[in-house]
Amino acid sequence: MSQTLAFGYGKAIAELQLKRLNRHGIIAGATGTGKTVTLKVLAEQLSDAGIPVFLSDIKGDLTSLAQPNTGEVSPDRLTATHYENYEPTAYPVELWDVMGESGVPVRMTISEMGPVLLTRLLGLNETQESILNIVFSVADERGLLLIDMMDLRAMLNYVAEHATELSQYYGNIPARSVGAILRSLVVLEQQGGKVFFGEPSLEIADLMKTDATTGKGVINILNATQLFNQPTLYSTVLLSLLSELYETLPEVGDLDQPKMVFFFDEAHVLFKDAPKVLMEKIELIVRLIRSKGVGVFFVTQNPTDIPDTVAAQLGNRIQHGLRAFTPKELKTVDTVAQTFRQEDGQDLAKVIQELQVGEAVVSTLGADGTPTYADRVMIYPPKSLLGTADPSLVLNLINNSALMDKYAEAIDRESAHEQIAAMTQEKEAQLMAEAKRAEEEKAAQAAQKEAEKAAKQAEKEAEKARAQAEREAAKASRQTSSRRSDSAMDRLTKNIMGSVGREVGRTITRGILGMLKGK
Repeated sequence: MSQTLAFGYGKAIAELQLKRLNRHGIIAGATGTGKTVTLKVLAEQLSDAGIPVFLSDIKGDLTSLAQPNTGEVSPDRLTATHYENYEPTAYPVELWDVMGESGVPVRMTISEMGPVLLTRLLGLNETQESILNIVFSVADERGLLLIDMMDLRAMLNYVAEHATELSQYYGNIPARSVGAILRSLVVLEQQGGKVFFGEPSLEIADLMKTDATTGKGVINILNATQLFNQPTLYSTVLLSLLSELYETLPEVGDLDQPKMVFFFDEAHVLFKDAPKVLMEKIELIVRLIRSKGVGVFFVTQNPTDIPDTVAAQLGNRIQHGLRAFTPKELKTVDTVAQTFRQEDGQDLAKVIQELQVGEAVVSTLGADGTPTYADRVMIYPPKSLLGTADPSLVLNLINNSALMDKYAEAIDRESAHEQIAAMTQEKEAQLMAEAKRAEEEKAAQAAQKEAEKAAKQAEKEAEKARAQAEREAAKASRQTSSRRSDSAMDRLTKNIMGSVGREVGRTITRGILGMLKGK
């Protein structure tokens, strides 16, 4: 098996060392200078080598990789490029679409994307970003699955409702900031986020396949004609896929050829207005993913759009023409020229401005890992169709995809939205039960108080009755004593009266002491 991949001719064959493709690369140049053709040629050559490819189709002219070139190729071009055994070829293509309309649906869960990328996607400020981090932290701690946007919305509301409790651990959680994030979700839904976030999420293994019949690497094409209308969503989707490759694949070190090559078209949108924390993570992924056997090529108009920390890791460089008319543009060309290894006396800045369509200044990593001297190269003509593919072919590719059965229908399993709803219902039921118990306890206490009051009243009445009975008994006792005394007096009186009666007619005389005297 060849250890190199040829893609053009200058002073000699322009080639890429398969073993050095994990050192990444860049394809740059002004609009209309031939970047797309170079991209197609590299994808074809990689597929021929049995290496899977991922690229995005922004203009709708890459799907034609699935169709052989039916146009006439200039003999002069074939001669100039020393392209031997040129043969029109159709390549195995798998079409993907975030919108789920013109390819196998691409989905990812909220949890898989994580707070850093989601922050950029939603355009959040630092305060809102901190709240989003709290949301993910709470969800992870409490086992709440964040799959789709309904889950994220439910989780935000959950955090807002429990802000007092959570603030003890995470600090202040302003309701205003939570509201701002919720409003940002509405915008993201309108841009396609409602379709993108969900399950079944893309399995990276499905991007790394070879054709069972020909052994060619499958060229995965993301339909981005609509997606690119939302540049932030577009770049975030591609970066999340690249990040998923890094997180999923095992460490393999330097292989004889990469497991996969990932082309990031219109790469400038990835770095535009990217916060520092995101830039650091992009740099880290680009640096470390090479050990996972993945090569990354950034495709952009102006190579200065790539931050220095990332550009320093791009060992293979293909620079198409740049047009310079102003001092600033001339300075840019000079800067680009200085990134190449040049031979003495070579005016590379002038060469870059003079490049014709299909030509490029090329410097790749040699077998020993050092960059080759910059060379003016004519790029091979592609073996697949130039332009857009036949619509019937595209439809056939979509309908006959073996992955459609796996990804076509979205799955809505129990996640944070349902889990929080269940917790809320359980809490409401618990509160109702507690309220009912409280009412029952209150009623029991009231009944007990009434019983105690009635008992006290009865005891009071009984005490009153006892007191009354005692008074009546005492009165009765006094009356009895009085009757007994009067009876003795009565007897005495009667005796006296009897005596008096018997002395009727006699004069009753009493002495000084009141004693009766004789007649």
